Amino acid sequence: MLCKICKTKGKREKAVINLRHHKLALCKEHFIEWFEKHTLKTIEKFKMFSKNGKIGIAVSGGKDSLSLWYLLTKAGYETVGIHISLGIKANDYSEKSLELCKQMAERINRPLITFNLPDEFGYPIEKIAQLSGRDSVCSVCGTFKRYIMNKLALKENLEAIATGHNLDDESAVLLSNTLRWDTGYLGRQYPVLLEKGGFARKVKPFCFFTEKEIVSYAILNEIEFMETGCPNSEKATSPVYKQALALLEHKMPGTKLRFYKEFIKKARPIFEAVNKEEIKLVPCEKCGTPTTADVCSVCRILEKVKNAKSREN
Repeated sequence: MLCKICKTKGKREKAVINLRHHKLALCKEHFIEWFEKHTLKTIEKFKMFSKNGKIGIAVSGGKDSLSLWYLLTKAGYETVGIHISLGIKANDYSEKSLELCKQMAERINRPLITFNLPDEFGYPIEKIAQLSGRDSVCSVCGTFKRYIMNKLALKENLEAIATGHNLDDESAVLLSNTLRWDTGYLGRQYPVLLEKGGFARKVKPFCFFTEKEIVSYAILNEIEFMETGCPNSEKATSPVYKQALALLEHKMPGTKLRFYKEFIKKARPIFEAVNKEEIKLVPCEKCGTPTTADVCSVCRILEKVKNAKSREN
C-alpha cells in the first residue's frame, strides 16, 4: 500500500500505517506530520493552553504520556514532566516506569518532577488500598493521582496539566457512563476541564487518537515506553468496554471517533445543563484541598489506613 499524500505528489512511497476510519494510508514522514498537526489543531480548537505558560505533562512511562511530552516540547511549548512513583514492586513496574520518564527528560532536555508516593504517605499504593478496605487498587490510585497532580500544578504555577488519555480511553469511559446513565460524569466528560475553585486546568490533547495511532507515533520517533500495563489493572472494568468498542470498530471503522465526537457536539451540552447547579467546594479540614465534604477523599483514605495500622499493632 502506498502513501496517499505521496501519490498526489507523483511519488511511490510505501505507507507505514493504514488509518481505516480516515481512509488514509501514510508513510512515516506524512504520518508524523499528520499526527502532530491534528494534536495542535485539537489544542487550538478547545483552547487548552497557550505558548506563554508552563504545561505539566503527567508522565507514567507509557506510550501516550511520553509521546505527548515529546510532541509538545517539539512544538515549542514550555513543558515539565510530572511522574508519580506508586511503589509497585511487581515486575519492577514503578522502577522501570520512572527510568523511562528520566530517559525522555534527558532526551528533550526538560525537567522531571517526581513524587514518590511511599516516601510521602508511608506505603505503596496497593498497601494503601488494602489497609483502607478498598477492593479496587485502580480507584484508590486514581484518587491519589488526581490529588497529587493538582497539588503539584498549583505549587509549580502550571497553566494546565496535560494527560495522555486517548480515544480508546475516552470512548470506553463514555460507554460505561452511558450504560449507567451517570449524568454527573456525562456532563463533565470533555477534552478540557477548566480551572475552578482551587482545581488546576486539565486537558487531553490526544483524545481523538486511537492507541494504534499513538503507539505508531512513539515507535516511528524511537520513543521507549512501558510495553506492559500496570499489574493492578487486571481487575479494572475499562478493558471490557474497550473490547466491546474494538469489535464495533473492526466491523464499522470510525465508530469510536463518531461516538465520542457526536457526544461532545450534541449530548454533552444537554447533560452539562442538567448538572448546571454549582457544586459547593470547601477546603478540606485536614489538608486544605477543595472538597465537597468536610474531609477530602484522600485524607479519609489515609485516616482508614492509620486506624487499620493501629489495630494491627
